Amino acid sequence: MNAPLAAHEAAPVAGEAPAQRLIPAVVLGIDTPIGLAIVRSLGRRGVSVYGIARGRAAPGLSSRYLRQGLLRAEDAAGTLDQLESLVGRIGPACLFAISEGDIALLNRHRDRLAGYRLMFSDARRMETVLDKQKTYAAAGRAGVPVPRTVQPATLPEAAAAAPALRYPVVLKWAEPNEAGIVLRRAGLTLDKTRYCHGADELLEYLRQFEPVGRYPMIQEYCAGYGLGQFFLMHGGQAHAMFQHRRLHEWPPEGGVSTLCESVPLTQHAALRERSMALLRELDWEGIAMVEYRYDPERDEAALMEINGRFWGSLPLACQAGADFPWLAYSLLGVGAAQPQPEYRAGLRCRFMIPETKRLARLLFRPGAVADRNLAFSRAGELAGYLGDFLRPSTRYYLFTWSDPMPFLRDLWHVLRRSG
Repeated sequence: MNAPLAAHEAAPVAGEAPAQRLIPAVVLGIDTPIGLAIVRSLGRRGVSVYGIARGRAAPGLSSRYLRQGLLRAEDAAGTLDQLESLVGRIGPACLFAISEGDIALLNRHRDRLAGYRLMFSDARRMETVLDKQKTYAAAGRAGVPVPRTVQPATLPEAAAAAPALRYPVVLKWAEPNEAGIVLRRAGLTLDKTRYCHGADELLEYLRQFEPVGRYPMIQEYCAGYGLGQFFLMHGGQAHAMFQHRRLHEWPPEGGVSTLCESVPLTQHAALRERSMALLRELDWEGIAMVEYRYDPERDEAALMEINGRFWGSLPLACQAGADFPWLAYSLLGVGAAQPQPEYRAGLRCRFMIPETKRLARLLFRPGAVADRNLAFSRAGELAGYLGDFLRPSTRYYLFTWSDPMPFLRDLWHVLRRSG
């Protein structure tokens, strides 16, 4: 196992659970704001957090709330050995994994993780939410609205459906992880989302997939903004809830949330009930985000996907007061359920590097935005970008005054790479 890169005591928050009730936590993947948010959430409450990073640039390695940081082994077998060795040294611990790939790896080797309490769902549940066709089928049974979707098996099937579709359409893969492997072997690129604005453009794009006989789903475009509803499920009950709206994304037409805002639970209550019904239909356990496209003009929502893991905008939830890593640790790790948190609505959180890339795209290359329905003002975008620095309700994915070093570490490595 690699030698520790960081070893220091976390500063617990006064008034939290007594130390004797706590067990250590291991976070596999502290290279992202998600992993860093988990480190901060647990470490500030006195949990001894051990973080595993892919590289020395990982922001989480500099967090004051990390007990010890390790560099990850080079391959899957080494990573499993590393986790076994670590739990043998620190005793029973909660294990958090960030990426779907790592969750799949750990689920395949649960027999080697007997010393851990696993903070992610099992393989059966994960496979269901990763397969959008299965997710949409469950949504239909739960009464959750979904966009009109066509899954062609052949190019002639797509050609037959194309004239009746309402354009633009958005192309997504039902099983992106599996499809990515197949496409890479054939020398093809997997686009997470692809916009087509007419039948001819759609069929021209799909033609490249004829040699592999696999095609993405075709969804009719849904107007509006991203609305995320977040849950901690256990025994068919939601033990914690939170929701936010996406204000900005990178790329601008849809992708990673770069600016988001917390939304009170007094809004979208009926939709939230349907989200919980969907998670019960899936027999879901643990953390989940149910993501919609919401059109405020029509008051209509359409399901996009379910993320069965900690989501990219987790820093917003934590800073608003819906501290999901701690809530999951308490409920699933040490059996001490916490009450539904009262969180601050109207709080914003920014992911600065992709948010800056988004601004640059809108200012200098607006023609590269794939969603032609997006309307924006260059002056308004620039004013908003600058104004958010002065907004008292703005927070950041990486930077916090109480733990500034992860941001500085990330900035240093960004400057080194661009120098």
